[in-house]
Amino acid sequence: MARLVSARRLAGAALLAVALVAPLTPAASAAPPSDRDLATQERGRQLSLARDTWKSFTAMVAPGTGLPADNIKGDLDPTSRSGYTSPTNIGSYLWSAVVAEDFGIIDRRELVARTKKTLDSIGGLERHPASGQFYNWYDPATLAKLRVWPEDGSTVHPFLSSVDNAWMAAALMVVRNAVPEVRAQAQRLLDPMDFAFYYDPAGRSPDVAAGLMRGGFWDEQPPGCSLVGNYPGHGPDVWYTCHTYGNFASEVRIISYVAISLGQVPPEHYFVPWRTFPDTCDWGWQEQKPAGEFVDYLGIPVFEGQYTYRGLKFVPTWGGDMFEELMPDLFVPEVKWGKDSWARQHPVYVRGQIEHGLNDARYGYWGFSPSSNPDGGYREYGVDIMGLDTPGYTSDQERTSVDVGFAGCRDAQPPPAAYGDGVVTPHAVVLALPYQPQAALTELAKLRKDFDSYGPGGFYDAIAVRSGKVAKRYLALDQGMIMGALGNLLGHDLLRDAFTKGGAERNLRPVMAMEEFNLPAHQ
Repeated sequence: MARLVSARRLAGAALLAVALVAPLTPAASAAPPSDRDLATQERGRQLSLARDTWKSFTAMVAPGTGLPADNIKGDLDPTSRSGYTSPTNIGSYLWSAVVAEDFGIIDRRELVARTKKTLDSIGGLERHPASGQFYNWYDPATLAKLRVWPEDGSTVHPFLSSVDNAWMAAALMVVRNAVPEVRAQAQRLLDPMDFAFYYDPAGRSPDVAAGLMRGGFWDEQPPGCSLVGNYPGHGPDVWYTCHTYGNFASEVRIISYVAISLGQVPPEHYFVPWRTFPDTCDWGWQEQKPAGEFVDYLGIPVFEGQYTYRGLKFVPTWGGDMFEELMPDLFVPEVKWGKDSWARQHPVYVRGQIEHGLNDARYGYWGFSPSSNPDGGYREYGVDIMGLDTPGYTSDQERTSVDVGFAGCRDAQPPPAAYGDGVVTPHAVVLALPYQPQAALTELAKLRKDFDSYGPGGFYDAIAVRSGKVAKRYLALDQGMIMGALGNLLGHDLLRDAFTKGGAERNLRPVMAMEEFNLPAHQ
């Protein structure tokens, strides 16, 4: 029998569900349902979504290895599994299994069996010997490192991605605490992972006392731009990406969270990536001129800048999307540990996405994040003006962008006369549930009612809201964000509690508590 959710978690979920459900409850001639009835109804809807989402994972998993494919078609036909997977996809499956067991979707015996099988296969994957890092693409059925892309036969130059490895490490950190039956096995897989291999001590400037993370490296010379080096100084040289990750309000902060938690980089590194870039013309290429000033934390000068969109003040992500803003928050309790930073940021950022979808672009829907393209393939989507990058991630198929200029450095361009076929993705809305619960529940109900957007594995990946086209497939990453968000929402911080035990609490929490974003306490 499945393990019952604790009374503490049930109580927390019920209290939250009461707050969530009210705006979705229509007026009725009969006596209105009680708060307890509403809480039960709403919890049931979200558990049903989790149950269906989990079905997509069971369909994606290769039976012989326990590794999930990157994606599967909307009918969950096993023959439509992709022939490739990544460390992020594997991690998404592992933490989703923890959520599924907590919700009673699978029992404890099945959780242990599934995680053990997956960990056994992870142990059989080829790694970079000196760093213990995983390559970016494997065949989920054979465990082979990919050198040929299965969909078109093109050459794959094996790459080791810092952010993808961080999601894998985050999953192993969750599993070692949430599934003690396989703790030792998870720890053995985690121990060799050395994130200092990506850490450039002079990444921002030789004058700054801590560095930045590289995007990754190749262990064979690739075509195009690369930098030969070896930051920790063990093993042969590698070919690093020419870029470092220089902005902080992005999914790539999970690399910092993992590396600081594991004690592999100094805690001061937390303050090195830019919140916004500075307000001088040297940085005049960024989306808009920020308002802010430099503040010193542990000897690191931090430009505490803010952007403004339709009266809302916020710290921009790179592209203006929900995945960058909220996926790391699935593992680190950013609002709790960053009371003067992330607690001010997340609710306002979500409001900006809502404002764009409903009142600026006037799509009637919102929730913009990289996802499947309803016209085929995969694409980045976001709210252009809410990202640092000037071209930005746009919210429609026509790539309608905005350029408000940079006072004294770059002239503004005329605003768009109209937006085109906006594309929303349900995972972005589920991520927003803790921060704008009434709006998010309303949006999920509208998406399910107005479009053919729901299948046997839960919400399909993306919807073009004006044409009505739906990307009828499931992606392990996006399904993992849905499972993770629901796990924390209804499981009372299930994944955050498992991730933060140990090094995160000791090493990461103190630096997060120091910072104050240049944002109003109330907006």
